[in-house]
Amino acid sequence: MRVRRYQRTDTVHLAEVPCLWCGSFHTRTVRVILLRDDTTDTGYDLALVTTDLTSSPAELITRYAMRCSIEVTFAEARHLFGTGQAHNRTRAAVERTVPSGLYCCTITVAWYALHGHQPDDVAEHRQRAPWYTTKTDPSLSDMVAKLRRVIIAARCMPTRPGQPTEQEIRTVQQAWAAASTNAAA
Repeated sequence: MRVRRYQRTDTVHLAEVPCLWCGSFHTRTVRVILLRDDTTDTGYDLALVTTDLTSSPAELITRYAMRCSIEVTFAEARHLFGTGQAHNRTRAAVERTVPSGLYCCTITVAWYALHGHQPDDVAEHRQRAPWYTTKTDPSLSDMVAKLRRVIIAARCMPTRPGQPTEQEIRTVQQAWAAASTNAAA
């Protein structure tokens, strides 16, 4: 059968078995779907158990493959933002911590899309890490790194009103140099 997964269409071998799952589902009917890639000679590459008795096996495999990006998001939220690693004790804090961490991920992606993205970001990343030859889009890690650089740069900038910028200082210095050259002539 041909199935759509991971942004491509593959030919796979499928076996489907309706059965009763003893244990957590008690006597509820489930379907076991075994998938073997066309290149695999023995065994199976994926086993799915589902209570969805109406969808086709190809639809179920497509839905399963779509979970990959969600799982990656959860893993990156844990790794980059510490989501789910807080040591909370009160019920309200426990209920708010993970959504707050995921909200930080969302804010970071929204900031990057609106203000941080530069067309040459991926090219610069490839230059720093030449083993990423197939990289076409910035990752969440790239977005977080850029946001951190922007925040650090903003903290190092002068915050007093009326403080001249480097460009303004250079313009004044160039004007003085031009005026002194004209006065000497």
